Amino acid sequence: MAKASPTTPTSRYRSKFEGRIAAALQKQGVDFKYEVVTLPYTLELQYTPDFVLPNGVIVETKGVFPTEDRRKMLAVKRQYPQLDIRICFMKADVKLSKAPRSLTYWQWAEKAGFLWCEGHIPTSWYTNAVQVHQA
Repeated sequence: MAKASPTTPTSRYRSKFEGRIAAALQKQGVDFKYEVVTLPYTLELQYTPDFVLPNGVIVETKGVFPTEDRRKMLAVKRQYPQLDIRICFMKADVKLSKAPRSLTYWQWAEKAGFLWCEGHIPTSWYTNAVQVHQA
């Protein structure tokens, strides 16, 4: 079996570019560590829900559900656990990625603890519920 040359990236890195950088550092004799530190950070952002129903239920509508929107929804849910946030997907069976075992939108929602619907907001989400009025 042939040994990888110092300029050949390995699968240890997230990208070929990172592999090339690592190989160059190794070639220069630099004793580096790769992805050994995790630094939490906070972004100051705002979330504006699509719909707030008379009973206080918040409904976010999604045709496309990219990674940044999923992160946002999880962050809002963590910061405001008292809110009833639900998601209405245009098509709930769409997969998050092309990977064979990728979750669908609805599977992600269930895993993350969000109630969800498809195509329209069910009347049960806004009828037979206590009305919340603001003063």
